Amino acid sequence: MPADTLSHLTRSAAGEPEGLLVLFHGRGADERDLFPLLDLLDPAQGFLGVTPRGPLHLPPGGAHWYAVQEIGYPDPRTFTETYAAASSWLDRIAAEAGISWDRVVLGGFSQGAVMTYALGLGAGRPPPAGLIALSGFVPTVPGFELDIDRPLPRALIAHGALDPVISVEWGRQANTLLREAGGDVTYRESPHMAHSIDPIVARELPGWLTGTIGTAA
Repeated sequence: MPADTLSHLTRSAAGEPEGLLVLFHGRGADERDLFPLLDLLDPAQGFLGVTPRGPLHLPPGGAHWYAVQEIGYPDPRTFTETYAAASSWLDRIAAEAGISWDRVVLGGFSQGAVMTYALGLGAGRPPPAGLIALSGFVPTVPGFELDIDRPLPRALIAHGALDPVISVEWGRQANTLLREAGGDVTYRESPHMAHSIDPIVARELPGWLTGTIGTAA
């Protein structure tokens, strides 16, 4: 597969796109998993919506963004290769749509949240308008560096307090990291949720998304 190509689904905007919304799925899912969220987050269809598929096929099945090595610390080889491919793909999608980075919002669940942090905060990457990180962590990988010294994207971080897969401590750490760097962060911790997307948080996201693009305008 060419470096700038990832299999993906696209939901067109109702008219001229106000922005670009890209959602990255979790481990073992695919591009169809978060596709219904596009209409939930953007019911007016103001955004061009895209859901890519992770390029790796690993046990126990489905698509993956990297091999799990240790929570917080993705496998360096697979993460580095995917990060390069996803960066090229994302740049091409935004360029072909003619949408500037101050009107791009990246989001994801679990491994997809990890990729959201990486692509939105990675050194040398153009900063998007916003990040939606659901049940993930900011990755630590040899050779990968964050750039949080520049103005940061707005961020909405949500995590279940009972998450047995990626502990809520990772969400708290990301919240602290971005707040201390001067970021505009909305943090939502769901007391009775495990490793899943809280419907209450999902209902909050359309207003947050509209406010983010309004802030960026």
